[in-house]
This record gives sequence, structure tokens and C-alpha cells, in this order.
Amino acid sequence: MLLADIVLIIHFMFVLFVVGSLPLIWIGAWMHLKFVRNRLFRFAHLAAILFVVGESLLGKVCPLTRWEHELREIESDQSFIQYWLHRVLYYDFPESVLTAIYGLFAMLVILTFKWVPPAIAEKSESKHQ
Repeated sequence: MLLADIVLIIHFMFVLFVVGSLPLIWIGAWMHLKFVRNRLFRFAHLAAILFVVGESLLGKVCPLTRWEHELREIESDQSFIQYWLHRVLYYDFPESVLTAIYGLFAMLVILTFKWVPPAIAEKSESKHQ
């Protein structure tokens, strides 16, 4: 049960990163916080949602979901963590609805690159003297 719960917690943190980063970027831009323009953060966020959209369009099950379910097959009792995080993470919607939601969310993330662009990488000046 412990391994499955660890995978579930990692999955929850991934979802929290994907979903929570977008309003964090908007609020951070409004508050003029520098970290919301960090290129690594922004491209990691974009890559994460594009991964979700891609696997959904291909009809693939999330690897973390599959791994957790495989680990749970050998367990009999439901843990506290499993009960509550499952209620937050998993919904009973048709796959097409979820795919549309993921796609719309990805479009918001992409549009945020225009509205709140990441910082331009500064070229380090070489000191040839």
C-alpha cells in the first residue's frame, strides 16, 4: 500500500503543478514577481500539460495512474491517502470531455506565454581582455 500511496502522491503533485501553476503565473505577473517569467519553470509547465493532452489524444492511460492501479491490485485495504486523493484526482466523465478540458487548458497555458512571456535569456558577455 505504501508504494501505491507514494505514486498517488506524486501524481497529485504533478496535477497540482499543472493546474496550480497557471493561476500562480497570472497572480505572479499581476504582483510583478520575477519567478513567473522563469523560462525553465514556464517550459516545464507547458511540457507537462502538452504531455497530458498528447496521451489523452492518443487514448493512453497516464503512466502514474497505470502504475498505481497495478500496485493496488495486490492490496486489499484502502488507505486514508488513497481515499481522499482519489476523490480529488479521478472523475467519472467521458474521455472526450476530459480531452476537451485538457486541450482548452493547454491553450490557456500557450496564450499565457503571449500575455505573460518568459524572460528572454540573457547572453553572457565574454571577457576577452
